[in-house]
Amino acid sequence: MKQLGILAAIILLFACNKNDGATTSTTDTSGFAKGADVSWITEMEASGKKFYNAGGTEMDGIRLLQSLGANAVRLRVWVNPSDGWCNQSDLLVKAYRAKSLGMRIMIDFHYSDTWADPSQQTKPAAWANMSFDELKTAVADHTKEVLTLLKEKGITPEWVQVGNETGNGMLWNDGKAATNMANYATLTNAGYDAVKAVFPDAKVIVHLQNGNDNSLFRWLFDGLKANGGKWDVIGMSLYPTKDNWAALNTACYQNMQDMIARYGSSIMICEVGMDQEQAATAKEFLTDLIAKSKSVSDNKVLGVFYWEPEAYGAWKNYTMGAFDDSGKPTEALDAFK
Repeated sequence: MKQLGILAAIILLFACNKNDGATTSTTDTSGFAKGADVSWITEMEASGKKFYNAGGTEMDGIRLLQSLGANAVRLRVWVNPSDGWCNQSDLLVKAYRAKSLGMRIMIDFHYSDTWADPSQQTKPAAWANMSFDELKTAVADHTKEVLTLLKEKGITPEWVQVGNETGNGMLWNDGKAATNMANYATLTNAGYDAVKAVFPDAKVIVHLQNGNDNSLFRWLFDGLKANGGKWDVIGMSLYPTKDNWAALNTACYQNMQDMIARYGSSIMICEVGMDQEQAATAKEFLTDLIAKSKSVSDNKVLGVFYWEPEAYGAWKNYTMGAFDDSGKPTEALDAFK
């Protein structure tokens, strides 16, 4: 497979390139996580995209993010994506690179062949005609298979998401929360138990969109709790604009405190982002969100992850990264320093 050759070359290049302009740094492997979802990075590299520090020196993208203060990465995995990106092999390459840098790792299971989010939670094609019992088994088997692959390579994720932005469940229609919360809880537990079977110490995250929407979070987690659903960490996304970030941060902070009081759960901000052209405001937003997160008692908020900050040049039509069109980081990421 052509992609596997590309990925092998990337691993070799990364392993050999130890003098790419990075300064020596020690990654904080405990305490508050300052992370980045970098799931696109191998595909970007294969397309010819390069990354540069503020001085214009070309650097490995993950190492560059680390030099800017990131101590963790988040990596999505799809079941059988049509183009191969974000499959198990691609995931392994990125996880290997992060581990080699001493960075902390979050794995994000979408349980789909493509994007799973509030607008779509499409079953993988191979699972489309399965009975519900078969679907539970497929979730468990896929989760174990991917995590076992990492374990065999000596890679240990600290956090694992079972589903992505599952504010209305996952694996529709069987696991759609609005129509069958019990099914959603059962599928969540299949993922949870599979994670613990491979990595007993990993923290399992149930991740919802709109971290400012307390009513959504109460509805979903009350439903999970009533149906025996299991989780260790409540995950949130937050994507404000330059005009509403302060209000959304305040609402998200209040929601964090309510989730902790209501369920005793830890919190992870799994995704944030803002328009690339609003870098100064993005820095304010992120600085404020990190400060609010750290102010929560008992260190119950575990960290904040920027979603695909390395995306630039309207990559895949995404314009909420934290790099400019020349491939250099914007001031947005100064909040991680």
